[in-house]
Amino acid sequence: MSAKPLLSIIIPSYNYAGVLPRAVDSVLSQATPEVELWVVDDGSTDDTPAVFAALSQRHGEAFQGVRQANGGPSAARNNGVQLAQGRYVLLLDADDELAPGVLPGLCDRLRARPDVGLWLAGHVSIEPDGRERAHAASPVPADALQRLKAYLLDKKIALSHGACVFLRELLLERPYPEQLRHSEDIPVFAYCLTRREVEVLDLSLARIHKHPGSLRHNAEAARRVGLDLVDEVFRQLPAGLQSLKPAYRAQRCLSLFRTCLLAGDTDGARHYYGEAIRTDWRVLFKFSYTRKALRLWLKSRKSPA
Repeated sequence: MSAKPLLSIIIPSYNYAGVLPRAVDSVLSQATPEVELWVVDDGSTDDTPAVFAALSQRHGEAFQGVRQANGGPSAARNNGVQLAQGRYVLLLDADDELAPGVLPGLCDRLRARPDVGLWLAGHVSIEPDGRERAHAASPVPADALQRLKAYLLDKKIALSHGACVFLRELLLERPYPEQLRHSEDIPVFAYCLTRREVEVLDLSLARIHKHPGSLRHNAEAARRVGLDLVDEVFRQLPAGLQSLKPAYRAQRCLSLFRTCLLAGDTDGARHYYGEAIRTDWRVLFKFSYTRKALRLWLKSRKSPA
């Protein structure tokens, strides 16, 4: 019986037939016997089945692909985590790629420090015009409360799939919330940042391809999630970390206020600014938001009844 892998790389995919081979080849071209790959097709409607067949023919048993009914990225990631056998998990988006030659050294680090719950690495971002920019991993405080504050409130810890490695056990304890279709990774990152030791890697782990997103689509998705995200983030965090919840709720309200403004939803903007003040009146001192809210109020006063 073969030994279980040390690292499982999971690629969730939905309608990425055109770029999926690049992601798969970036992994299997450098995979050691300690690494396994799972690709989870989330009910794609493009040529993904044909791509699966071609990848299976090219890579043999090293390519492990499964299909599921469309359930969103959280469902695909959770399915992959359940299938994985490795102690650690790296989640790579289908339109990104693993940096060349990183797996042997990464496995050496993982093997030497089995106590670490989350590894953070750098990445290279690639713009649509081909410009590349290297990003080092964010430094992290030793204290769990300070890590959570730096991530949620101060925005000093930047996390992205492909540039971090999770202890699989943590993803089983805290699966991705499948009811959220936006910001679903924030509760998982918050949990994994605070439950075990966090270590920073001095290497770039992935090449992450940027795409121009739809502002309207993102705004609608954020508004659908609304303040449910706050409860989801703190749902499985211990009592000692719950003190940050009001500040995060106020910040989330301000973010939704801005999102609604940009989308032209003035009623929603007024609602979320009011919720922000009710949550923490000190948001009044965030003058960039206060000015926008004041202009919105003055505009409503001038409008005909």
